[in-house]
Amino acid sequence: MQRSLKWLAVATTIGMILVLLGGALVTKTGSGMGCGRSWPLCEDKFVPSDITPELIIELAHRLVSGAEGMMVLILSIWTWKVIGHIRETKFLSFLSFFFLLLQGLIGAAAVMWGQSSFVLALHFGISLVSFAAVFLLTLLIFEIDKKFDADKLFIDKRMGFHIVGVSIYSYLVIYTGALVRHTKSSLVCRDWPLCLNDAPSLPTNIYEWVQMGHRTAAALIFIWIAYVTYLAIRDYKDQKVLYWGWIISFCLVCLQVIAGALIIFSRLNLYIALLHAFFITCLFGVLSYLLLLYSRSRKTNK
Repeated sequence: MQRSLKWLAVATTIGMILVLLGGALVTKTGSGMGCGRSWPLCEDKFVPSDITPELIIELAHRLVSGAEGMMVLILSIWTWKVIGHIRETKFLSFLSFFFLLLQGLIGAAAVMWGQSSFVLALHFGISLVSFAAVFLLTLLIFEIDKKFDADKLFIDKRMGFHIVGVSIYSYLVIYTGALVRHTKSSLVCRDWPLCLNDAPSLPTNIYEWVQMGHRTAAALIFIWIAYVTYLAIRDYKDQKVLYWGWIISFCLVCLQVIAGALIIFSRLNLYIALLHAFFITCLFGVLSYLLLLYSRSRKTNK
């Protein structure tokens, strides 16, 4: 049973990544209305008559999300029964299914009644919370055989502040990035990193403000993670989880920045845009794990 649970957890985690990338694909290809104003069916039919690329993308996303919802529900119940004695299990089980259900309802509401770009931008972030919960559940399941002894992990208040701060701030960066997509502001600035266009100036419209707001937020998180990675390398070499956790985070945020720049230079290449979403998904997963470790650790006053 334990081996089967591990396989299910891994498959569900991969499935959550596919749901996130599928949602990004729907947005980036403008396929949100591929099935018309009907949900969960396309054009109120089991077999739509007018097959278009947008319909295929939207319908595939719905099918994957529906199947993933069932997998998350099974995983949540199963982990609750098997490792419910672990402190975080029940909370993560609830969180994973609740937020996946919430993002599905927001997606359905957007199709049937429409939503503003500012509301739709929440969709990706809500899915990320569900992904993070599933990812952490998977790690807890794999700890059954050789549980990580958090009592030996010491995290001082300074490092704890950075873990919590960067994790919360990353959600703001994610929201601004989703807002760029949903307001169709991706190519409003043809240059990078500044929005020069014809001449250097402050943003002149809401789309430029959204784009430059995201770039500024992304630059700040890059600097912040770089600084904390320096602290981890300097002070936490003996605590490998923190040491490598921040190094991996820095590598991911570098890839995220590079992908963001290439989106502009390639004039919104779809594959690069999906990589951009993939890197931030992985980064959020790593930061979530660091948060879990911090909640378990023995605090010091250093």
